[in-house]
Amino acid sequence: MTLTCQQLLKTHPQEWQAATVHPFLTQCKTGEIQPTQFNTWLTQDYLFVVEFTRMAARLLAAAPVQHFDGLLSGMIALKDELNWFRDKAEERELILTVPRQPTCSEYCQLMNGLASSSYAVQATAFWAIEASYNQGWQLPGAMPEPYAEFADRWGNPGFSDYVKLLEHQADQVLRSASEVEQQQAESAFLAVARLEKAFWQMAYEG
Repeated sequence: MTLTCQQLLKTHPQEWQAATVHPFLTQCKTGEIQPTQFNTWLTQDYLFVVEFTRMAARLLAAAPVQHFDGLLSGMIALKDELNWFRDKAEERELILTVPRQPTCSEYCQLMNGLASSSYAVQATAFWAIEASYNQGWQLPGAMPEPYAEFADRWGNPGFSDYVKLLEHQADQVLRSASEVEQQQAESAFLAVARLEKAFWQMAYEG
């Protein structure tokens, strides 16, 4: 049977729920999140996005030409996102050159390690990372300020359309992937889900 992104979601619902439903997000909605907790997440997420941008570049290098348009649009969005993080840090008087916390380091190592995997594996992991943020920030519903801006950045309809495009591209290459590659893609998906859960939790432990 050919693996698809939707099959991964259906096969591992508990892992995906843990990745996308967390008290951090709920408390952003209720306003109960502590500023220090949110700031911990924000600075670490910036460090994550720096490495995610490198992952996106490697993905583009491995991609078939017909996938360039979608991936390049994502690269342009990442440029804007990095600048946006810097603006948010300045507003909150945060230093972005802090060390990575262990969870952030592990996640960055995962992304770097995927460089030696096939495009099908990289594309599946890339979709999973973007899909987890898209769903995670959408599920709590409308958020109050100052968190509404963050929820809209990753939960807006345009980003949802981009995630669907990534899913379609991953599914395309998974159809012709070997059984070993499909197993590796599933393992990458589960690693992303585990680290997404840990990344939200990191805000409370920083």
